[in-house]
Amino acid sequence: MSPQKNDFDVIVIGAGPAGYVAATRTSQLGLKTACIDNWSNEKASTCLGGNYVNGGCISAVALLESAKLYHLLNHGIADHGISANNIQADIPRMQQRKESIVAALNQQVEKIFADNKVETIRAHAQLINPNRVEITPFSDSLPRVLSANKIILAAGSSPVELSFAPIDNEFIIDVKTALNLQSAPKSLGIIGAGAIGIELAGIWNKLGTKVVLLEAQESFMTMADQEISDEAFKLYSRQGLDIRLGARVTSTHIEQQQVSLKYEDAQGQHQCSFEKLIVASGRKPNTETLIAASADLLLDEEGFVHVDENCCTTLPGVYAIGDLTLSGPMLAHKGIEEGIFVAEHIAEQQSPINYHTIPNIIYTDPEIAWVGQTEQSLLAIGENIKTTTFPFSATSRSKIMGTTEGMIKMIIQADTEIILGVHIIGSLASELIAEAVLAMEFSATAEDLARTIHAHPTISEAIHESALALNGRSLHIPV
Repeated sequence: MSPQKNDFDVIVIGAGPAGYVAATRTSQLGLKTACIDNWSNEKASTCLGGNYVNGGCISAVALLESAKLYHLLNHGIADHGISANNIQADIPRMQQRKESIVAALNQQVEKIFADNKVETIRAHAQLINPNRVEITPFSDSLPRVLSANKIILAAGSSPVELSFAPIDNEFIIDVKTALNLQSAPKSLGIIGAGAIGIELAGIWNKLGTKVVLLEAQESFMTMADQEISDEAFKLYSRQGLDIRLGARVTSTHIEQQQVSLKYEDAQGQHQCSFEKLIVASGRKPNTETLIAASADLLLDEEGFVHVDENCCTTLPGVYAIGDLTLSGPMLAHKGIEEGIFVAEHIAEQQSPINYHTIPNIIYTDPEIAWVGQTEQSLLAIGENIKTTTFPFSATSRSKIMGTTEGMIKMIIQADTEIILGVHIIGSLASELIAEAVLAMEFSATAEDLARTIHAHPTISEAIHESALALNGRSLHIPV
């Protein structure tokens, strides 16, 4: 008797960037694929794209673009010889624009699935063994079990909750609610000055809110190069952000329609009040209900799935990608690459991921982007390095655009001139970093970049100049 055939070749749990790419690629490779997702929006409508599209980065970047335009019209447009009076921020209209972008991306994923014949299943899913997933559909139908030869876990992550700041989404709000506010609060506190906290602070600060960032760590943006984070602290403080380091929040309570908060720092205990308080203290993997105890899948103490270099879990035929693992940062493009990698690995193709050249982006104004190692990490291991910085204020295009803040920092191995890290704070840093990623992927030297012709005038000339400056050959700043 032949063995019973599984329902699918591959089941993917989660339709965020990692999951929908994995499902699309496995189907493209000729494998019968289903993608199970349980995301629903405020209107209880199901939608694909996960938190990244529906409640995270896409929403934040869309709102930031609107906030930047509003701020420019109020504070910088006169420099262009343009007069604008009585400029108002229509927050609900901004939100409508953001939602239309999100909806378009939802539909785009739907069409990608349809074109690639990926079966979409709207349901809660739980792994019960290496080949079985129990689903509970959103409809009134009973739970049922689906089987597959391979299962890819891509359920993403969710915000970390704090016992001393319980979310009510009226006064103490989560990130998703903070991105859906229909008016700009007069005052806003944010617990956590990581990437998410800084991005939210930048949006509402530009829309006229007085923002206070409370960061428990003594240093600002420890994930970035120290020189870049110092520059960021200076620039963001100049913009009006009140960044308090070493501030450990101890309690919160609601009083007279305000959030009253206490925190401690090196100077003692302090109290302050805000109209709204955002909890932006990091994210945790969505494994709590994803995996049945009977599956016996190995997790670490924080709930991350243990995987090997091929994203394989401790269960045969089960993979985990994206925010569920500690193999690389919690970034959409990291998850996307893992989705492609696992799909091709299942199809017995090889396309390895270079985790050392994953770009990191913080969508603020100015933006922050980097790839490779920081100066402090290289000095800690005794690496012989050379560094240089080049200010955007020295480039013609930055002057023309009125975006002269920030700089590019390049780090090379002193003997070989191989590029070890590139760190940027400035306008369009998220776009500029792609050249550095490509250079490092091909083990380029600073001389390779110095000999690469860059158009003039462009902002990308700053990368060229950074490479030239490493050998004292900069052409656009005084020596």
